[in-house]
Amino acid sequence: MQHSAGDPLPPPRGPGPGGWVPGAPPPGAGHQQHVPGWTTGAHPAPGQATGRAPGQLPGQIPGPGGPGQQGPGAPAPAYPGPGARQAPPPTHAPPPAQPPRPPAMPPPTAPAQDATGHIALPPGGPVPIPVPAPPQAGNGTGAATLAVLLIGPAGAGKTTVARHWAKSRRVPTAHISLDDVREWVCAGFADPQSGWNEHSEAQYRLARRTCGFAARNFLANGISCILDDAVFPDRPVVGLGGWKRHVGPGLLPVVLLPGLEIVLERNAERSGNRRLADEEVAGIHGRMAGWYGSGLPIIDNSTYDVETTARALDDVLARALASPPSW
Repeated sequence: MQHSAGDPLPPPRGPGPGGWVPGAPPPGAGHQQHVPGWTTGAHPAPGQATGRAPGQLPGQIPGPGGPGQQGPGAPAPAYPGPGARQAPPPTHAPPPAQPPRPPAMPPPTAPAQDATGHIALPPGGPVPIPVPAPPQAGNGTGAATLAVLLIGPAGAGKTTVARHWAKSRRVPTAHISLDDVREWVCAGFADPQSGWNEHSEAQYRLARRTCGFAARNFLANGISCILDDAVFPDRPVVGLGGWKRHVGPGLLPVVLLPGLEIVLERNAERSGNRRLADEEVAGIHGRMAGWYGSGLPIIDNSTYDVETTARALDDVLARALASPPSW
């Protein structure tokens, strides 16, 4: 028998007249959709017992879930006929969209100086020996970056001359006063006038080291500096040797040594713990005389004012740059 394309195949032959299953439609009749669980294709007569529980569909058995639950022995649904509405094929939900990856962070860069105010400072290192430069007559140190140690007794005018020389230069220059740094200690300050002891000695050494650190940082950033201290020639390890260790071999020492009368007069004009007894001033001045013959440049400013002494200092430093002293 010919069947149109798409029609279901006829049921298999079985026992009975004509080889058809009883209750199946006769040959030639229109094909009906086969409902699972029905053997005759006809509805039961009114009042006829079906053997099903209320609400039970054909081909189902009561289960623990109640009426309408598919039993374990129910046959599978048959292939639907050409006119039956087929359920749409199951569609798979697309995978959830992945959130976009954040863009790669660029490597950190140094903040702009004009945006945050952060300025990277080079670390301070020992000051090297200055390179000899051709002498410039009448021009002094010019724009050279250098570190100076001004040595002298109390009352020699070290602090005043050093500050004036730093202000009169045409290039950035800092003045670092040892006494000012030593007096940063407010509580527990060890005043040598009350007696020289291990505490005052320790505070002097700490102040020298702090001044050395500051000088190295200034010089590393292109700023010259001048320090002042009463360094004794008979204590080379603590005095001049200590400054050389703190700042570096490029430190240029200059001795400021006026006469004893001038020193006593200037010391009398001081006040507070900066003023010393005349006997102590005379003793310091006598020890400073040991710098004569040491090879260091010495300026006798007994008859000089501050401005003249600063110019003499600049000329001495210009010669020291051309021919650094060995110390």
